[in-house]
Amino acid sequence: MEAVIHRQYRAIRLGLPLGMPITVLRIGAQETAVAVGAGVEPEQVFVLAIGSQKTAAEYFFHAPPTPGEIENAIMPVEDEITRLRETIASYATLFSADESIREIALIAGVTSQLSLDRVEQIFSLLVSLSLGRPASIAGVPGSPAFAATLLILREFMHHLKFASINITD
Repeated sequence: MEAVIHRQYRAIRLGLPLGMPITVLRIGAQETAVAVGAGVEPEQVFVLAIGSQKTAAEYFFHAPPTPGEIENAIMPVEDEITRLRETIASYATLFSADESIREIALIAGVTSQLSLDRVEQIFSLLVSLSLGRPASIAGVPGSPAFAATLLILREFMHHLKFASINITD
């Protein structure tokens, strides 16, 4: 995971001015990696013990997850994310090259920048789906892995105060 986040950081950094502090997010199946820096290489890399499949397997036993399952997953995801709060506070621009985050953006009707407000709207659709709204009306996949990715992204942006995430190739 660390090698992947290093490659993504360097690729994203190529199109940006040196000295611009950035955060790069990679939500993997078993872990989530975060790289921060303002130079060619990241200054710090963090690997969190939360990932789309791991979180889904630990907390989501239904497809879509039930409201109780979603609620039970929030606290451990928050706990893992908030330990980064002070460390990455000065790296205010968030980027990702994840296909799963791109999928969330497309559901929100955007392609290159996804706001926290839009993430919250998609999360509300997931909650509606978990309460029994038909998937065709809710407009979001009911898979546990999608729900876990969305939850991780939402909690990451919310607790670390990112107003938006830039989605790159």
